[in-house]
Amino acid sequence: MINYISSPFRWFFKLESATGLVLLIGAAVALILSNSNLSGYYFDVLKTHILIGTQNFGLDLSILHWINDVLMCVFFFVVTLEIKREFIHGELSRPKQASLPIIAAIGGMAVPAIIYVIINFETGNTLRGWAIPSATDIAFSIGVLSLLGKRVPISLKIFLMALAIIDDLGAIIIIAFFYSTDLQYMYLTLMIGSFLALLIINKFGVKKFAPYLLIGLFLWYFTHESGIHSTISGVVLALTIPHRIHEKDFSLLLKLEHILSPYVAFGIMPLFALANAGVSLEGISTNTLMAPVPLGILCGLFFGKQIGVFLFSYLSIKLKFAEMPSNSNWIKLYGVGILTGIGFTMSLFVGNLAFMENTQHMVGVKIGVLCGSLLSAFVGYFLLLITTNKK
Repeated sequence: MINYISSPFRWFFKLESATGLVLLIGAAVALILSNSNLSGYYFDVLKTHILIGTQNFGLDLSILHWINDVLMCVFFFVVTLEIKREFIHGELSRPKQASLPIIAAIGGMAVPAIIYVIINFETGNTLRGWAIPSATDIAFSIGVLSLLGKRVPISLKIFLMALAIIDDLGAIIIIAFFYSTDLQYMYLTLMIGSFLALLIINKFGVKKFAPYLLIGLFLWYFTHESGIHSTISGVVLALTIPHRIHEKDFSLLLKLEHILSPYVAFGIMPLFALANAGVSLEGISTNTLMAPVPLGILCGLFFGKQIGVFLFSYLSIKLKFAEMPSNSNWIKLYGVGILTGIGFTMSLFVGNLAFMENTQHMVGVKIGVLCGSLLSAFVGYFLLLITTNKK
C-alpha cells in the first residue's frame, strides 16, 4: 500500500504535471509548421548542420541530431538519476510498494510489443519497430492525470509515476541492446575505461560534479563513436553520481536532479517534441493509418498498454504478489492503465532509432504514436472523470 511520499517525489510530480501542457504545445506547433507554408523551412532547419570544433577534431551534426543525440542524453541522465533515487530511498526501495508498478510495467511493455509483432509479422522489414509502443511518456501521462485533481487518489498518481519510470528503464535497456549499430571495439574499450574511471572517483568519495562531467564528455564521444546510441552515456554517467547514505548528508544526485529537471522538463522535452512531432498530413487517409507500422503502434499503445498493465496488475494483486493502491479500485486502476498508452516523446524517440536507416517508415511512426497517444489520453481521462467523484 502506497502511503509515504518522499518530498523529492512530490516535487517531481508537480514539475511533470506542468510539463505535459508544454509538451502538447510543442507537438501542436510542430504539426502546424509542418502543414503550413513554412513546412519547407521547418524541415530544412532541422537538417541544417552545426559544427562544434574543427573538421579534423569536432562534431558535425544536424540540428535534429544535436537534439536527439546530445540533448536527449541529458534527458536520460536525469531520468536515470530519478530511477536511482527511487530505488535507493524512494517509492521503489520498498519491495511491497515497488512490486505492483514493476509487474505492471513488464506487462505494459510486453503486450504492446506482441501486438505490434503480430500486425507486422508478414512485412518483415518493419519488425524493428516492436519496441515503439512499449514506452510511456511520464510528463504527458502525469499531466493528463493531474487534470482530474483530487478525483484520483495520490496512491494511483504515484503508481503511474513509478510505472512510467520503470518503463523508461526498460526503454534504456532496449536501446542499449537492440538499437546499437555495428560496434567499434576500440571506442567500446575506451567507453568501458571511462566508466571505470567514473567508478573510481565515486569510490574515493568525490562529490564535485566537475570531474564527473569531464570524464562524462569523453564517455559521450566514445559511446557515440562505438556504435551504441550516445544517450546510453547519460545513463552510465548517472549511475556513478553519488547519493547520500544518511538523510543529513549532502547528495550530489539530488542537487543535479533539482538543477537539471526544470531545464529538461521545460526546455529539452518540448524542443524534442517540436523537432520530432512534425509530419505532413497531406494525402493521409484511413488507408495510411491501416498500414502495418502505424496500425501496430496505435493498437500497441491503446489496446496493448491497457491490457498488459491491467492484466498483470490484476494477477499480481489476486496472487498476493502486490497490493491494490490505497483508496483505489479496479476501474480506477484500469483507467490509469489506459493512460500508460500515452507513449508520445519516448515512442517517437525509439521510433527514430528503430527506423534510422528506413526513414520512409517515420511518417507512419509519427501518425501511429500521435493517434495512439491522443486516443489513450482522451479515453483514459474521460473514463476516470465519469467513474470518480469530485472531492
